[in-house]
Amino acid sequence: MHKVGFFRSIQVKFVLIYVLLILVSMQIIGLYFARELEQTLKDNFTSSIVDRMNLVEFSVREEVLKKRKDSDPTLEQSLKNVLFEFTSDDIIEIRVINSKYRILATSSFDNQMRVGQHSTNDNVRKSITSKAMKDVVTIDPQSHNRVLSLAKPIFNGNEIIGSLYVEANIESVFQQIEEINRILAGAAAVSLTITIIVGIFIARAFTRPISDMRRQAQAMAKGNFTRKVKVYGTDEMGQLAIAFNHLTNQLQESQSTTESERRKLASVLENMTDGVISTDRKGRVSLINDSALQMLGVTNDLVINRPIASILGIDDEYTFEELIQMKESIPLDFSTEDQAYILRATISVTQRETGFVKGLIVVLHDNTEQEKIDMERREFVSNVSHELRTPLTTMRSYLDALAEGAWRNEDIAPNFLHVTQNETERMIRLVNDLLKLSRMDSKEYELNKEWVEFNRFFNAVIERFEFSKSQNVRFTRNLYSSSLFVEIDTDKLTQVLDNIISNALKYSPDGGEIRFGVTVSGDYIKVMISDDGMGIPKSNVNRIFDRFYRADRARSRALGGTGLGLAIAKEMIVAHKGEIWAQSEEGTGTTIFFKLPFEQQEDGEWD
Repeated sequence: MHKVGFFRSIQVKFVLIYVLLILVSMQIIGLYFARELEQTLKDNFTSSIVDRMNLVEFSVREEVLKKRKDSDPTLEQSLKNVLFEFTSDDIIEIRVINSKYRILATSSFDNQMRVGQHSTNDNVRKSITSKAMKDVVTIDPQSHNRVLSLAKPIFNGNEIIGSLYVEANIESVFQQIEEINRILAGAAAVSLTITIIVGIFIARAFTRPISDMRRQAQAMAKGNFTRKVKVYGTDEMGQLAIAFNHLTNQLQESQSTTESERRKLASVLENMTDGVISTDRKGRVSLINDSALQMLGVTNDLVINRPIASILGIDDEYTFEELIQMKESIPLDFSTEDQAYILRATISVTQRETGFVKGLIVVLHDNTEQEKIDMERREFVSNVSHELRTPLTTMRSYLDALAEGAWRNEDIAPNFLHVTQNETERMIRLVNDLLKLSRMDSKEYELNKEWVEFNRFFNAVIERFEFSKSQNVRFTRNLYSSSLFVEIDTDKLTQVLDNIISNALKYSPDGGEIRFGVTVSGDYIKVMISDDGMGIPKSNVNRIFDRFYRADRARSRALGGTGLGLAIAKEMIVAHKGEIWAQSEEGTGTTIFFKLPFEQQEDGEWD
């Protein structure tokens, strides 16, 4: 599960935003309050000083305009007395300056020497010239306290007779402001702490459903749809939680349906005999079933994400774009010298509704047997045509000769008729053998089985050939020592033995030997018929049971063979639920084996 960083958490972000908003609000309020408080205190202080200056101004004007007697104190002394009356703790010094900028009096004992000197104070000069009061706050270089300097013109009617200059200690006002600011800062800190705590609880209340939904989403990503989001109320967040739970149920049903369909599809693909390959839109293999892996002889890890054309071995002939446009199936020939192996690939395109190609579906079908059947059918038709054409050509030649007058010649006419008769019989045998094979292929026959003692049955067939043979060939028998009772169709099995023994006699040289044997192997009896003939090449041993196959075509045809005897023998043995095969070595002879089902019986069961 991916953990969210502390500072990336929505709860922390919510608290931070909440605190920042409070801080901004408090800063704006604090700045406005401090500025207004400072201005108010300064205005109040200045007003109190100005009020006192107005009183001093009246007294000073009276003294300056008063007509003095000899007994009266001097103007300087009178003004000094007036100024001393209005001094206080917050007023540092009061000066009286006439219109010519000469200092008439001062309340400061340290500055009495300046009386009678010209004033260089800018505020005094500005107040006299502008006829308006001037004030400024400066820093005392000695005490480093803030000082309020006020210069107020003294009027006599419309005439300025001087200026009243006052220096007041305004440091106390700024100290009050700083004290109030400290109180505000402390209150802001306490308020901010409480705000953060309250913000955390509020953030938790808001983010708890979101955290629950995040955990539920992470669980859903892992396939767990059993969790539910707790609904904390009926507001928008509660409605969102209800909608999220509903979405979870819908996804669970969809996932269950998808998983069920996926299992069905996987089961279908696994049990299909045909191979199925799916690709992505770039032609890379994304899915392949076991049948396809078996057909191609590859493993899953060697196929996934590889180009489909390369997997099928057709990358030199087709590109992926050409495969998309392919309408017909493609034959895939994986045959070797020893074995034929042919597949057929049918390609279909998967597309979206917009026509966008999502990939290919390739279905592989093992077409080896079908190709072999088609080839055998073509070869069968060719062989039948050839076998029929040869006697028909011979008969036509002889009949043409007879029709042209050869029948009058008593020396050659009987020979021509004899050849025609032989060829006719040969065609009849061929047609009969074809009919037998046709009935066997279509299963239009029934086995008339009966219980027979096999040694006696086999001996009878061998003796019939031994009495009628014309060659100098010895028959050697090595039969089973005990009685063997088998359930067989004697007519069908007699045909099998006749075909095998006839072939052994045809290909045995004079003075040769034909060996007969019977053994028991488990639930089967095994029959062996071996000759000393010319043998069969190793590569063609398995083909002697094919239809129209001849080891020596010229000799077989000369002896009247049709090439169907062993094919019929194989069909009959298979019908008896047995098996037939051959072993041969070129130049030394051939041995035919076949097995038949056999059940051993207890003594005394047979009469």
